[in-house]
Amino acid sequence: MVRIGAHFHVDNPLNEAIALGADAAQFFLGDPQGWKGPVIPGGDPAAIRDAFAAADVDIYIHAPYVINVATSNNRIRIPSRKILDQQLKAAASVGAKGLIVHGGHVTAGVAAEDGLENWRKAVERIERPLPMLIENTAGGDGAMARSLDAISRLWDAVTEAAGQDSANLGFCLDTCHANSAGIDLADAADRIKAITGRIDLVHCNNSRDEFGSGRDRHANIAAGTIDPALLLGVVRAAGAPAICETPDENGGLAADVSWLKEHLAG
Repeated sequence: MVRIGAHFHVDNPLNEAIALGADAAQFFLGDPQGWKGPVIPGGDPAAIRDAFAAADVDIYIHAPYVINVATSNNRIRIPSRKILDQQLKAAASVGAKGLIVHGGHVTAGVAAEDGLENWRKAVERIERPLPMLIENTAGGDGAMARSLDAISRLWDAVTEAAGQDSANLGFCLDTCHANSAGIDLADAADRIKAITGRIDLVHCNNSRDEFGSGRDRHANIAAGTIDPALLLGVVRAAGAPAICETPDENGGLAADVSWLKEHLAG
């Protein structure tokens, strides 16, 4: 049975996960839009690790959105590496299954190869005490993980840099991002696995916008522009845990977790 969870923006994600019947909880360790170091809820990583383990709820940590190790801007790239390193260590301390980080982008006029080289350096220099899962993104001409071709080039770069230490490199497939990037979800999971060898996590999100829009606006499973059957197909084909990062209003997030559990049980 695929483990199904949700992203929580609350102080006690374990309580929320249990209330939803979720098998996994994804959350931030601090401000997702800030440059400060990670914050452990309650200050005791062992207590968090033990409580989640006792409840049989897996932890996934999402790195701050501001991280962009691909950029040539030193004022962003250098602190990005520092915070990514801190986030990986903090996520490991609470027993997380993985840390999700966006692929980032280069600025206009900068070659994609510069971004790939910056990713190589990051992978070479940052210790990974748990799986670091690179997530595909929805838009941007300089995005490192938007199209299948870009994902392939990035994957080649990071796995080459990791060498024999590539076990803790993984991939997170976001369905909303893929749809907005113009990737057909009908065979997206298989085509990604042909590049990466596996998918470690699915962000199962519908989209408020049309195919190829380049926009990143999540919708509940039954309320977006993507046929829910396509989302279900991605989760099945990926063979990986799924996290819903969908709106919580009016019980939407709970309904999405319940819908996935029901349809995957059949």
